[in-house]
Amino acid sequence: MIYIDLLIGFLEVGLFSFGGAYAAIPLIRDVVMAHGWMDDEMLAYMIAISESTPGPIMVNMATYIGSEKGGLLGAIIATTAVVLPAFFIILLIMVAMKKFLQNHLVKAVLSGLQPCIIGIILATGIFMIIKNCGFVFSGRPDFLTAGLTGVIALIYFGSRKIIKKGLSPITLICFSAFVGAMAYML
Repeated sequence: MIYIDLLIGFLEVGLFSFGGAYAAIPLIRDVVMAHGWMDDEMLAYMIAISESTPGPIMVNMATYIGSEKGGLLGAIIATTAVVLPAFFIILLIMVAMKKFLQNHLVKAVLSGLQPCIIGIILATGIFMIIKNCGFVFSGRPDFLTAGLTGVIALIYFGSRKIIKKGLSPITLICFSAFVGAMAYML
């Protein structure tokens, strides 16, 4: 029965695909070819489509193959089967981490790492501002980009003062995209 084949095939993929989605492609190919669900050409097209759509390649491919071979139920089974092993592995890690995080030495190490992480994020942000505004690398500053960066920063920090909560990142990204599009179209 196709549903059992989808379940077992994509459980295999989910269980044994270490190293990310690209490392899973040969495993997916083996499962797909063993069951005769697609030929090499169709699989290559599917990899390209899965790569260009939002979401993990492995999940996109499982959903597509499941839907092609078993309709909506097949898509649900294949997608669930490919995700389930990682879900349970993360669940087990979280249970182990809960006890591990109670250790005072681990707490001390994590507390010591916090300033380092903050510094790395801050340095990356400053580097991106300097690079994108052209102050160092291009030799001539891009005053429009620098001005827009300043305006966006003022809006973000000003909103935190006015509404105490600040803008959500999604709102800020959408606003920045709109302002940037308007500024660079004119």
